[in-house]
Amino acid sequence: MTFLVLTICLGLFCYSEGFLLPKYFDEPIPRIVGGEDAAEGSVPYQASLRSIFNSHFCGGSIISDKWILTAAHCTVSQSEYTMSVVVGTNRLLSGGKKYSVNKIIVHEDYDGLLIINDVSVVQVVGTIEFNDRVKPIKMPDEDTLGGADLILTGWGRLSYPGSLPDKLQTINLTALSVDDCQKIYSGVVSPSVQETQICSLTKRGEGACHGDSGGPLVEGDRVVGIVSWGMPCAKGYPDVYTRVFAFKNWIEEKTNITE
Repeated sequence: MTFLVLTICLGLFCYSEGFLLPKYFDEPIPRIVGGEDAAEGSVPYQASLRSIFNSHFCGGSIISDKWILTAAHCTVSQSEYTMSVVVGTNRLLSGGKKYSVNKIIVHEDYDGLLIINDVSVVQVVGTIEFNDRVKPIKMPDEDTLGGADLILTGWGRLSYPGSLPDKLQTINLTALSVDDCQKIYSGVVSPSVQETQICSLTKRGEGACHGDSGGPLVEGDRVVGIVSWGMPCAKGYPDVYTRVFAFKNWIEEKTNITE
């Protein structure tokens, strides 16, 4: 089976699970995707995208009282009638507040085969109520460089295969330069790493997995990345994120957000 066909199959899989992954490395591993439970209220910008059955399928970032930032591959097959947004809780099974969806905007040049321009914004119905557990996060004022300290949060699987955790997970990561990331992926059956993407890597056994897609990668107090794709899961290859700085103008144009 060609990589093209495999990618299409994965696109269907990611409709419900999130985190685009070339199937070439898709075999079971026992290793836990290292992280720890996030402290209650420590990630007030985290959002959970839910299906009509209230099942989590992707993460997102609160960027205003009306808008959620996430990945295009999370929403391209969705509509305002098939999804909702939950904020204000570290638990998948309890707490938080649910908002219906008013509008979904997927980047016009999103390509699910090349996995580029993987960004979308979701407008909720009404206004998100801010409090100690619900706050927006700002977008970057400058680009993220190799070696930067990053924080990833999400409800992705703790192992692959495995189940989603109830408690929100957090992990510290390190940014790679695009050149270094491209070198690691050279010769590997995978999409090409682009300048509009950020890579992170610490060590084998640590990284993103299914369910983390669309979620926030944070540097300091700014959301700089959106979980996009990688090798399943935490196998020693970099995880790849949409670079928010590269799409900041697009995001601001579509949402009318001004900082």
